[in-house]
Amino acid sequence: MAQPTNLVDRYDAYRSVREDLADVIYNISPEETPFMSNVGRETVKNTYFEHQTDALAAASTTNAVIEGDDASADSLAMTNRVANYTQISRKVIATSGTVEAVNEAGKRSEMAYQLAKASSELKRDMEATLLCNQAATQGNSTTARTTAGLPAWLRTNTNFGSGGANPTMSSTNDGYPNAGRTDGTQRTFTETILKDVIKKVWTEGGSPKILMVGPHNKTVVSGFAGIGATRFNVQGAKPSVIIGAADIYVSDFGNVSVVANRFQRERDAFILDPEYAAVAYLRNFRTETLAKTGDSEKRMILVEYGLKVKTEKAHGIAADLTTS
Repeated sequence: MAQPTNLVDRYDAYRSVREDLADVIYNISPEETPFMSNVGRETVKNTYFEHQTDALAAASTTNAVIEGDDASADSLAMTNRVANYTQISRKVIATSGTVEAVNEAGKRSEMAYQLAKASSELKRDMEATLLCNQAATQGNSTTARTTAGLPAWLRTNTNFGSGGANPTMSSTNDGYPNAGRTDGTQRTFTETILKDVIKKVWTEGGSPKILMVGPHNKTVVSGFAGIGATRFNVQGAKPSVIIGAADIYVSDFGNVSVVANRFQRERDAFILDPEYAAVAYLRNFRTETLAKTGDSEKRMILVEYGLKVKTEKAHGIAADLTTS
């Protein structure tokens, strides 16, 4: 078959065909920040913020005294004083006067669109930072301060691979995390490892409530025998729902919610009692209008924050897990 002679088709009329550009912008990038959403929120007044921790003496089975015994003072343990630094994170957006004047598809204002996008990006940066193996640093006029991430805090309730080592504090059990954990040989996440960390947390006095893992190890946990159920009934007229992922792990020390986090290291699995962690803000999220120097507008979104681990013994980590 062939076209009739002198037929005008779409290829000939390309100069006059209007574009068909949808008036919507599709973006499926994840914005969930499970760690920040589950832990507390506090305000601090200094770039170096401190708090004290304490613990009761071990229970004794020999605490028996004779009648009329002269009392002498017991040896008392002092509190520990721990700290972290705040970190400044920001996003800067600049748009020209022209791009604000033209009619753009899917946007009323390029600046407004980019500000909303940058705000979500900044929260993702914070989530990743709070869960990364980063030590706290004081910084100076040429080096930015950094806040210690969760892996750099966890020293008591741990299970790690060969060659791994726990993080350190700047003054033994006081001060700030001055070195992150040493990564060891990776191994498959097993239920035995999970049970060991949960038991350690509970023994220290914690109440394990959340198991936070990366996407690969979320699928691994789904195969553990302790998963409560993979099927449940929905009330009402809807049929039963089959769940393809584990949501609750039933441990010897209570139910633990299994939460997947896209922004943590896949090699880490955290056992959390969210009551004993918080994001501490020196300066909450704010948008600043920067000086105008020409035919453009410039905005800066800024936040200054740090991770406060109220007591690291309330949490645990299964480290050095395989990632695929």
